[in-house]
Amino acid sequence: MQSDEHGFLLRFSVRAEIPSALLEDDEFDERGFLEEWERGLKPEVVRAVFQALRAIPGWDAHVRNRGTSADDEIEIVVERGYAEVEDPPADEVDD
Repeated sequence: MQSDEHGFLLRFSVRAEIPSALLEDDEFDERGFLEEWERGLKPEVVRAVFQALRAIPGWDAHVRNRGTSADDEIEIVVERGYAEVEDPPADEVDD
């Protein structure tokens, strides 16, 4: 059996443009947008990606952990499955 792999990168950069007036407010959390991304948006995006990938017959997807924090990277392995083709018994092989 042969295994082949190709990489594809889909990168998200999460940004917020914060007006100066808000930065002067001691009550304002200037990193709050990251919590909003981590707790709300990112899980929905990941769920939608898995739903789309698994909807196609013959394909599967799972997370692969390579030691990087899930805050910084989520690697999704997308695999195409093929049914095993068995070799015919030796007495059925044409000469």
